[in-house]
Amino acid sequence: MNGNILLIDDEEKLRSLLSRIISLEGFTVFQAGNLKFAAKVLQRQEFDVIVCDVKLPDGSGVDFIKEVKTKYPSYEVILLTAYGNIPDGIRAMKNGAFDYLLKGDDNDKIIPLLHQAVNKAILNKKTSVKIKDHTGGFERIIGKSESIHQAIALAKKISATDATVLLTGETGTGKEIFANAIHNSSKRSVKAFVAINCSTFSKELLESELFGHLQGAFTGAVKEKKGLIEAADGGTLFLDEIGDMNIDLQAKLLRVLESGEFIKLGDTKASKVNVRVIAATNKELKKSIEEATFREDLFYRLNVFSIHLPALRQRVDDIPALANHFINIYAHEENKGNIQLSKEALNLLKNYSWKGNIRELRNVMQRAVILADDSILPEHLPYEIQIQDNAPSLKSLSLMSVEKKHIQKVLQYTKGNKTRAAEYLGIGLTTLYRKLEEYQL
Repeated sequence: MNGNILLIDDEEKLRSLLSRIISLEGFTVFQAGNLKFAAKVLQRQEFDVIVCDVKLPDGSGVDFIKEVKTKYPSYEVILLTAYGNIPDGIRAMKNGAFDYLLKGDDNDKIIPLLHQAVNKAILNKKTSVKIKDHTGGFERIIGKSESIHQAIALAKKISATDATVLLTGETGTGKEIFANAIHNSSKRSVKAFVAINCSTFSKELLESELFGHLQGAFTGAVKEKKGLIEAADGGTLFLDEIGDMNIDLQAKLLRVLESGEFIKLGDTKASKVNVRVIAATNKELKKSIEEATFREDLFYRLNVFSIHLPALRQRVDDIPALANHFINIYAHEENKGNIQLSKEALNLLKNYSWKGNIRELRNVMQRAVILADDSILPEHLPYEIQIQDNAPSLKSLSLMSVEKKHIQKVLQYTKGNKTRAAEYLGIGLTTLYRKLEEYQL
């Protein structure tokens, strides 16, 4: 599933057509014929993108955007406007719309635009302020191996202070969970925990997200925006993948760490904040310093207290507990009851290299739960895990079996986006649909 879409239009035929087009791309579509019913749907269901007509029986889609962005700031809105009503589209952009489309003329543009809007909505959620979660302490960290035990012990000690923390380790080792646990165990826990991944934004967008901007600071800045540093005032700011931050922004971050001051884009005076910074990276920052892509003074300011999180292959004894934890979560989500992990499948999991670490294990367990009935067997695991250092069965090596598994893997990688999957596979979209039907995927 690529995301939840709410389609609001009083023209039933057009609504049905658009719903069918959008659904074929793997999106889940909900429909509403007016704003009153749309408001009820919004109360019951979480969405990523709203596609809304300008003129509706009970109001204006342009005005509705303001309400949506106030109540649901992470949602993105695409406006549908008739030819000749371009000013409505422009006014919608000023009200916070992601973009607008001409009804009937831009049907071929809606899918690419939806993918862009859903990606933006996902980023919005990643950078949203996270209020304290009372279950987000160190009890959430699963594992009893010596390496993870040492990391937890260090994190517990530093959580009682206001010291800056640098979490290091490979991608997927659980750095944000550690950062959240440190925050929730600190005296700042009553305030916000704000997280942002520095690698997912351009320099300009990251600067605006972090420091905020005044109205008119740049093209498209139609109103003043509070930055995440300001949103984290009194609490904790978690900067994931800090090694990917542009070097010009590093100087501005250094000022925050040294003096608690920052300047919004378009402003001339400094604002003051009291924020604790926890940074994380999967890079060797000392090497980045040598390559002149990371400031040495910022490194030493961040590296007040460093905690290294071990890779999953370095804590093999924790794999059974982690795997069963994820199995229980996804079995509950899929209403499948109790699902067991077979000994053969567990041995394969323990022997695998896990380049994606815990995040990869979680995804593998989700896939296995979907495929399994009451027990997870080796054939429910991805192909590359099944054949590692083992003699695969002749059945698992059949051309149809390999092709089916490869298509499943590509669709998982593209998060169900069939257009992108067809491009990666080097086949036409029609051919992909035929194979999906043939393999009952």
